[in-house]
Amino acid sequence: MMGLAVLAAVAVLVALHMPVALSLILSGAIGLAVLGAGGQIPDQLWALLAAPDLAAVPLVLLLGNIAFHGGYATQLHDAAAVLLQGRRGGLALASILGCAGFAATSGSSVACAATMGRIAVPAMGQAEYDPRLAGSSVAIGSTLGALLPPSMLLILWALLTGTPLAQMFMGALLPAALSLAGMVATVLWWVQRDLEAGPAAQILQVPRGAAIRAAWPAPVLLAILLGGIGFGLLSPVAALGLCAGVMLALALGNGRLTGEALLSVLRDSILQAAITLLMLAGARLVLTAMDLSGLPGMLAVEAGALPLLAAVMLLGLACVVLGLLAEPALILILALPFALGIGAAHGPGPVWSGIVLIKLVEIALILPPLGLNAVVVATAARIHPQAVFAGLGRFLFLDLLVLTALVMFPALA
Repeated sequence: MMGLAVLAAVAVLVALHMPVALSLILSGAIGLAVLGAGGQIPDQLWALLAAPDLAAVPLVLLLGNIAFHGGYATQLHDAAAVLLQGRRGGLALASILGCAGFAATSGSSVACAATMGRIAVPAMGQAEYDPRLAGSSVAIGSTLGALLPPSMLLILWALLTGTPLAQMFMGALLPAALSLAGMVATVLWWVQRDLEAGPAAQILQVPRGAAIRAAWPAPVLLAILLGGIGFGLLSPVAALGLCAGVMLALALGNGRLTGEALLSVLRDSILQAAITLLMLAGARLVLTAMDLSGLPGMLAVEAGALPLLAAVMLLGLACVVLGLLAEPALILILALPFALGIGAAHGPGPVWSGIVLIKLVEIALILPPLGLNAVVVATAARIHPQAVFAGLGRFLFLDLLVLTALVMFPALA
C-alpha cells in the first residue's frame, strides 16, 4: 500500500502543476522516511552519480542542441523531400524519414514533433496534401524519437534499472526499424487507395547530389553510435562523446555555430541536463520506496498469473491513463515497476520489458484525446488536432502489429 501511495502522491503533485523533478523527490523522500529508510537517501543518490552510463545524459542533450542550433536536425527531411518529390506521398515519406533523422541526433520525440510540425506540415499543406495525412505522418514519425537510439527514454530505463545501456541501444534497433517500415508502408497504402491524399508535388529545385551530400550527418552519426557499440569498439558514453564531437566540429567548420548560437547550445544543454538529473534523482528515490514496500514483487506474482499478452495490454492501458497527465519520461518512471514485473514473471528480461514499455509510451503519445505528440504537431503547424488524430488510426494498426510481434517473439528486442 505504501508503494501505491507514493505513486499516487507523484500523480497528484504533477496534476497540481508541481515540477516533475520536485514531485518525484518529495514523494520518494517522504515515502522512504515513512518506511523508516530515510538513511538510504544519500546512498541511493550516490549510486546514481556513480553509474558509468550517467554521462550519456548530458552528451545526448549536447548532441541534440548542436544539431538543432547548427541546422542539421532537419537536413534529412530536406534531402528526402528533394529525392522523393514527384512521387505520391513523397513529402509524407520525407517527413517520417526526417523524424527518424531528427531522433537520431536529438533523442527526443516531443522536440521532434514540435520542429517537424513547423516545417513539414505547412510544406505538405502547400502541396495540397490531405491534412490528415500531413499531420499524422509527422506525429507518428516523431514517436521514433522514443525508441531509436540514442533515445532519452532508453537511457532513463538503463540508469533506473541497472540494465547496460549498450544492450538497450542494440535491443531497440530492430523494433525501431520495424516501426519505421510500418509507417512507410502505411503511407504507401494510403496514397494508393486515395490518389488525392498525397499528390505528386514538385516543390524544391535542388540537385539530387546536393541533397544527398546535405543528408549524410544523421546516418553517419547513427553508424558511429550503433557500429561502435555493436562491434564492441566503443562504450555508449564514448560513442555519444564521439558523435557530439563530430557534430560540433562540422557545425564550427561550416560556420553554422558561432557566437550567440554556441552560447545557446551550452546554456540549453546545461539547463536540460540539470533538470533531467534532478528527475533521475527523484525517480531513484520513488522506485526505492516502492521496492521496499514490496510492490514490485507483488506485481510480478500478479503478472505471472496472467497470459503475457493480457499483462502487456493492462500495462498499455496504464500508459494511456498516465498519458492524460504526464510527459513521456514520467510515464516510463511510474510504469517501470509494472513492466519489470511482467518481464520477471514471464522471463524475457529487463531489456525486453524496457523496449515494450517504450513502445507503449509511443502509442500513448498519439492516442486521443490528449496524445502529446499529436497535440504538439497540431499546435506547431496551426491545424486542428482532430485532423491529426483522424489520420493516426491508420498508423496505429501497424504500431499494434509491431507491439504484438514483440510480445510473441521477445528475441526481436
